[in-house]
Amino acid sequence: MDTTSCSGRPQIVGPLEPEKPYPIFVQGDVVKGYGRGSKQLGIPTANLPSDAVERALTDIPIGVYYGWAQVKGGDVLPMVMSLGWNPFFKNEKRSGEVHIIHKFNDDFYGQNLKIAILAYIRPERDYASLEALVDDINMDISVAENSLGRLAYTQIKNAAFFD
Repeated sequence: MDTTSCSGRPQIVGPLEPEKPYPIFVQGDVVKGYGRGSKQLGIPTANLPSDAVERALTDIPIGVYYGWAQVKGGDVLPMVMSLGWNPFFKNEKRSGEVHIIHKFNDDFYGQNLKIAILAYIRPERDYASLEALVDDINMDISVAENSLGRLAYTQIKNAAFFD
């Protein structure tokens, strides 16, 4: 079976089951970010507080990851996370921005967000256009959904970490 997309990127990334240092469990209350996820990109993000990013995510490379997320004890849902500087937007501070692959009706600023990071998708990139950035994020979402469909990854939804 071919697991490569027409963009040349693999449709599934990561080993058959998470390997050290994964899973990495992180939680914090959602904070306001730059407001670009929903407005400019059409891809809403939940921003982790900077102390959670610095405390839990200093030992992994800058880039894009996938895993599971839970907001305030709700369903455990697939997610992609950008960890880094977002060079397209010239951020001056490293951030952890989580896109939960689900349509929410309301914002959830201040709500507790729990994530399990399970694998690395790709390094952070700069882009020539906003359209190229959005295309790559949509590809990341597809890769996350395909990669999380494997049994060893699906089982982590039931980890005691989640409510």
